[in-house]
Order: sequence, then C-alpha cells, then structure tokens
Amino acid sequence: MQFEQFVAEKARRARAARIGTFETLEDNSSQHELLSVGSDWTRKHYGGNFLMSPAHDPLPAVSLVFVRSREGNTVAPDPGDLGGGDTDLHLIYEGLSRVTADAVMAGARTAAGRAFFSIWHPDMVSLRYELGLPRHPAQIVVSWDGSLDPHAQLFNVPSVPVFVIAGPKCRERWGHLLHRPGVTVISTDTPDLTIPLTELRQHGLHRISVVGGRATASGLLDAGLVQDLYLTTTLKSAGKPGTPFYAGKQKLRLETILRKRLLPGRGEPAVQFEHLKARMSH
Repeated sequence: MQFEQFVAEKARRARAARIGTFETLEDNSSQHELLSVGSDWTRKHYGGNFLMSPAHDPLPAVSLVFVRSREGNTVAPDPGDLGGGDTDLHLIYEGLSRVTADAVMAGARTAAGRAFFSIWHPDMVSLRYELGLPRHPAQIVVSWDGSLDPHAQLFNVPSVPVFVIAGPKCRERWGHLLHRPGVTVISTDTPDLTIPLTELRQHGLHRISVVGGRATASGLLDAGLVQDLYLTTTLKSAGKPGTPFYAGKQKLRLETILRKRLLPGRGEPAVQFEHLKARMSH
C-alpha cells in the first residue's frame, strides 16, 4: 500500500468512528505549570482543554502514552486488543496526546512494518494546522541493541524527517542503511537518552510524544526525562501477562493531574484516562 492510500484509509476510519465524551472525576491541574490546547470539537469530547507540561531548555518536553488492560498489561499483538476503543484511539492516542508534538518516538520493535505515527481525524488535523505545525510529526526510532526494521513504512516517507537514536550495535549493523536522505542518526553509547534528547531539541523538536515500547519508556522514566504520562486503563482482561508500562528497577510514584472516565453509551467500552506526573524514588 502506498503512503497516500495508507493516510486515506486511516483518515476514513477516524472519520467513521463514533467519538464519545469524557467526564472529569479529579482535577489537580491548578497545582502544576501547564499549557493547554483544544478546539470546540476536542473540548466537547474531552471535557475541557488538553493539558501538557512546558519544555525547559536544554531538553524537549517528553510525554508517555500507554493503554493498559485491567491487569496493567501493555503489550498485545494489536494495541486495540487492550480494549481502549475508538474514542481513546482517535481522541487521545492518535489525537490530543500528539496533536502538538514535533515528533513521535518509539522503540525499534514498535516502529516496524507499516508503523507511522501521526494524527488522522479531520478535526485533529485542522487543530494541528491551526497551531502552525506540519501535517505529520517527525518520527524517532530508538535502537540500542541493533533491532531495527529499515524497511518500515516510516523510513519511506521522504517528506517526513526520521531520527534514529542508535546505540553501538545499531550503528554497526545498520550504518550503511541509516545514511539515506531524510534520516538523521543520533549516536549514543549509553542507554541514558539525556544527550540524544538535547540534540533532538537542537534540531527543533520541542515536544516529543513517546508511544512505546516498555524498554524505551522505562529508560526515559529512570533518567527523569518524562514530564507527562497519559494513561488509559480499560476493563478488559487482555495483553501479554506481566507487561506493565514501567519495567525499570526504581520505585515509580504517580501523581494525578487529571482523572477522567468515558461516559457510557455509543457502544464504547468503559475506560479511565489519567494525566499523571511520574516521579522516581530510589
């Protein structure tokens, strides 16, 4: 499938989706320094403006976006298997969480095959244009151990820049393929992504949405590089057992900024959405 066809199909599905409405259960946003974004359409369905932390030099603002089953599992053959439903998919996951993003980041196993990370609902596309942003965010792939799909769709859209944060094994294995036009290699010799993120900020990427996998997310959390966690929890028993979004060795403390639930109706599953601050306790 050509990229134009892929975009058209994603837009068709988003346009056809029945989008529900969230209600706010807990709001502690006044206690935090936050920016807001929204349109009449997003405010109607989300129940207010979407909130995010500002970027502070020399790093970009980084958010994590995860859907998890009732047991906390986040790994599934298809993310839709976790039971988030259309509203979460189009309004949150492929919507508000990345509508302001300069780039979307994923680990190499997530960024494979037909993967391409953007927004698709026409109202989200309109909002992104109103914000003065390009149609698609840049794509960032993290490969520490050399696992990489150089034939992934995101590597084959010349109009959208790709950044590869490449560890030594990745550079050794794929160096000859990574120097194609439109691909920028950010070399790193340590799993700590502080220096690569600083370099990405120098490339004009002020806001990055991270969509997986668990290893990439855990590394960012361990290094204290994440400002916002957008977490949707479903009532469905699904996913690979024992796959929480955080797989590190520190103690993760979550502070609630916003908690919402999807109002029943329209055949949508019951889900809870949380905007959280993640803090590490050694």
